[in-house]
Amino acid sequence: MVVFLKVLLVIFSLGVIAVVLLQRGKSAGLSGAITGGAEHLFGKQKARGLDLFLQRLTIGLAVGFFILALIVAYFVKEV
Repeated sequence: MVVFLKVLLVIFSLGVIAVVLLQRGKSAGLSGAITGGAEHLFGKQKARGLDLFLQRLTIGLAVGFFILALIVAYFVKEV
């Protein structure tokens, strides 16, 4: 059972990494100040539905990862 939970934890961690990398940046810092003006000038369209889905998926995977990490730590300490 511990091995199954560890494999599931690795899957969740890879999922969190993949979903975070798929998200758009928030255009913070100096590069955001430079490119942000051009986006407003030319009217860049954002895929709002996809951003919202990826944000919710990230939250779900992160919560699952945190709970699984606590469960795995509990079972490893018991054995």
